Amino acid sequence: MTEDLFDLTDKVCVVTGGSRGLGREMVLAFAERGADVVIASRKLENCEAVAEEVRALGRRALPVAYHAASWDGADELAAAAYAEFGRVDVLVNNAGYNRNAPIFTMKLEDYDAVAGLARGTWYLTKLVLRRFMLRSGGRIVNVSSVVGHTGNAGQIPYTMAKAGLDAFTRSLAQEVQGRDVLVNSVAPGFIDTEMTGVLPDDVRARILERIPLGRMGRPEEVAEVVTFLATSASYVTGSVIHVNGGMYGG
Repeated sequence: MTEDLFDLTDKVCVVTGGSRGLGREMVLAFAERGADVVIASRKLENCEAVAEEVRALGRRALPVAYHAASWDGADELAAAAYAEFGRVDVLVNNAGYNRNAPIFTMKLEDYDAVAGLARGTWYLTKLVLRRFMLRSGGRIVNVSSVVGHTGNAGQIPYTMAKAGLDAFTRSLAQEVQGRDVLVNSVAPGFIDTEMTGVLPDDVRARILERIPLGRMGRPEEVAEVVTFLATSASYVTGSVIHVNGGMYGG
């Protein structure tokens, strides 16, 4: 029998922003490959709904209400994960938040709300990483965005946060070298989710003109790359993998 390169049997994966969109797709992809999953998001009821889907696949699931910009939230999430499973093998920092406005009309509190996610990602990673380094290592996958590389008018705080996440990935990979911890980013382009589903037709058309493959991506296409980084990508670290249909610039 051919070895399953994406096997996650009995591994424990934590996915922030795991209750919908890309995060939900990652959670289910992990569970289908044998992992138990911690589903973290702001609305507990949404996490619980995805947890039921995981259990239907025969795996364990722990839903946790989690505010990604909160110090206490990171402490509580890490404590809950280790109390329930005793270990974490994969951390996916997928939680995201955005508020659109030009620089002159964006309020400071809106900027802080978006930028706070970078702080929360740093702190949650620190909590999990310490335990990775005390045992047999682990995998960290950060979910950034194509706009962190191309820029996007009206999304300056978001593009700053996402570009910073890729810089965080590269720097952390160097800090943990030799510790059997792999750190990578996945930078999705425009993917068919609830968020992009509300785009006006003219905006959607302009976006499609910038994508060489001529279509938006599917959530499972991002989840496949995240799963690769969580499993068989044994010689990949400090990398940013673009899942964007070829969309750059313009």
